[in-house]
Amino acid sequence: MSDEYFDVFDASGNRIGQRLRRECHGNPALLHRAVHVAVFHPDGARLLLQKRKQCKDIQPGKWDTAVGGHLTPGEDWLSAACRELHEELGIAAAPDKLTPLFDLKIRNRIESEDVRVYKLVRSGGFTIQESELDAVRFWSFAELFIPENRLEFTPNLCVEIDRMAEEGVIRL
Repeated sequence: MSDEYFDVFDASGNRIGQRLRRECHGNPALLHRAVHVAVFHPDGARLLLQKRKQCKDIQPGKWDTAVGGHLTPGEDWLSAACRELHEELGIAAAPDKLTPLFDLKIRNRIESEDVRVYKLVRSGGFTIQESELDAVRFWSFAELFIPENRLEFTPNLCVEIDRMAEEGVIRL
C-alpha cells in the first residue's frame, strides 16, 4: 500500500486531519472519501469494469468499478471523478457529462469510506494504464448477477451493483 495521505473524517463528516493510507483502511474511526464513476455503454445494457494488477492496491486481480479513487486533500467529489477518469482510462470528461447517482457508506474490514458514485455514458477510446490495470471490458447487467462472477468482484462493487439495481439504474 502506498504512503499517500488522505483527508480523514469522523462519522459525522467533520474533517479531523490527514492520515496515511495504511492507517485509514479498515479503521472505522478514520473515514476517508472516494469517488467511483460507473461507465455505461451507449446501448444502456453494459457496464465497464476494470481488473487491477496483481500487485496494485488492496484487492488485486478482482474486477471493480471502471474508475475509482480516493479524494486528494482538499479535492471535491466532481474534480476527483474527472481526475480519476483521466488518470485511469485516459478520458478527458467534462464535469457536465457526469451524472451523480448516489452516495454510499462502505464499512468493512478492508475499507471505511464514504463514496460518491457518478455515471458516464461512453463507448470507447480508453487508454488502459498498464501500471494499474490488467483488463477493462464492458459487462452485461446479467453477467453482473451470476453468482460465480460476483465472487470475482470486490465487495464494494457488489454493494454498488445491488444499489444500482435497487435504484433502477440497471435492469436485468
